[in-house]
Amino acid sequence: MSEAPFTLALSSGFFGFFAHVGVLRALEEAGVAPRRVTGSSAGALAGGLWAAGLSSDVLMRELCALSRQDFWDPAWGPGFLRGRLFRERVQDVLPVQEFAACRLPLAISVFDVAARRTHVVQGGPLVTAIHASCSVPVLFHPVWVEGRAWVDGGVLDRPALASVTPDERVLCHHLSSRLPNARARSALKRDAPRRPSLVALVCESLPRVDPFHLDAGPRALELAWRATTRALARPVADGLLCVS
Repeated sequence: MSEAPFTLALSSGFFGFFAHVGVLRALEEAGVAPRRVTGSSAGALAGGLWAAGLSSDVLMRELCALSRQDFWDPAWGPGFLRGRLFRERVQDVLPVQEFAACRLPLAISVFDVAARRTHVVQGGPLVTAIHASCSVPVLFHPVWVEGRAWVDGGVLDRPALASVTPDERVLCHHLSSRLPNARARSALKRDAPRRPSLVALVCESLPRVDPFHLDAGPRALELAWRATTRALARPVADGLLCVS
């Protein structure tokens, strides 16, 4: 990947931000830096915080200290959680507040409910875009921006490629929301994005992480870090790198 400039795309995948940070850690250690970052849902959180200036080590410490109480705020509405605690947590750790202040260009995908399409955010307040892109339908209330409801960017742009041009060189870390069994891993390979100039990185056998199994997060991070470190030294076949 260091041969030419590339974009790092971090896909949606529920609580897959642990694995995304493992990928970022491996890239940092290898001295392989993207020219810009795109993210959707979990990818928006990990990619947004990293592009804002947090190192993978800082992100790793923040995530490993995360508990359900840090973001668990049930409230009546179009979702189980209000999302206020999550937003405050993100706001507290962001080193900069605006897209324009990020250390490299960043694009975050959200889903515009009224328009029923993906909207790519590349300017304005970071916390709003990250919060909206992580607002999983049913779990979180939508985020309202200028009278429009925004929710999880993974609704239509799971691989976070909505802002990527056809000739853009891309490394996409593709996550699965499925349980880690043999049939699901086979489906994951088929579902990984394919297009010219794109390499899809698939870290197999990652443990399931969710609000009630946050203890699996550090293990997912470590496995993704080790898998990505190995993947960076391998040749690419058909634009797909599957590493266990």
